[in-house]
Amino acid sequence: MEYVLNTNQLREYASKLKAGDRVILSGTVFTSRDAAHKRITQQIQNNESLPYDLNNAVIYYAGPTPAPENLAVGACGPTTSSRMDVYAPDFLDRGIVAMIGKGERNKAVCDAIVRNKAVYLCAIGGAGALASKCITSCEVIAYEDLGCESVKKLNFDSFPLTVAIDCSSGNIFER
Repeated sequence: MEYVLNTNQLREYASKLKAGDRVILSGTVFTSRDAAHKRITQQIQNNESLPYDLNNAVIYYAGPTPAPENLAVGACGPTTSSRMDVYAPDFLDRGIVAMIGKGERNKAVCDAIVRNKAVYLCAIGGAGALASKCITSCEVIAYEDLGCESVKKLNFDSFPLTVAIDCSSGNIFER
């Protein structure tokens, strides 16, 4: 099945999405990798305000490279998601609706996806330059000192993804 969705529709559609479905996604997405996840976790522990609201947010595990002329970002391919597995269950419990990356997730993340009726989407690895053509804007919103790993607010326009882990325990890595 193929779905053409905006990020603000993911919570509504999460229970309908099944492992292997294609999603053409548009809307607001936040980049975040290991270092940013660690800082966000510290801010949560210190009861500090976060760079963005985790409730219904979509996180793209990516570190966009600087933008060439006429593009919002340079290469923007997915990072290996398992590097964020230590943080993902807590982020899901705090309202994240979707994560975008590449590769398998551990059992704790899979359980949190099911528990929170969320979804894990995979982007094509090694196609960062192609992916950048589906990003129409990029704004650094936190941790500028992290360079390409800073937290950015992106706008996706028809970004192609595959449902890798659904909220009914479907998992393309277990087929």
